[in-house]
Amino acid sequence: MRRDFHITDKPVIMIIPMIDIMLFLLVFFMISTLYMVQLNSLSVNLPAAAASQRETQPVLVSITVLDSGSVLYDMDSFPEENVGARIAKTLSDNPDAVFVIRGDRRASYEAVVSVLDELKKSGARHVSIATDPKKGT
Repeated sequence: MRRDFHITDKPVIMIIPMIDIMLFLLVFFMISTLYMVQLNSLSVNLPAAAASQRETQPVLVSITVLDSGSVLYDMDSFPEENVGARIAKTLSDNPDAVFVIRGDRRASYEAVVSVLDELKKSGARHVSIATDPKKGT
């Protein structure tokens, strides 16, 4: 039997078995990664300590300056007269509190600066100013 080497068929690429193999590998690596993470941590009963620290989220305190110049502290619905005392109390409870100033765009600059001044006098270390992203940029 003679074979004609000039006649060649187009090679056929079977996609479905390749997809099956890729999905199998993906699942295999996902499960093995989960197993490896569990191996790195052993289950033990830890002793209690008085000086241990918990990982906590920082306390976020929002200070809102309205366009009338009134100041709302955190979640209050009525304007606050003595913001400095409230800031000092919050800092005494949690020295790493983060203060976010939310000033209305029509609020006076003086009202926002007075809030910043109270924060500085009270010793606040983490202060942010909330803004909205510009549209069309």
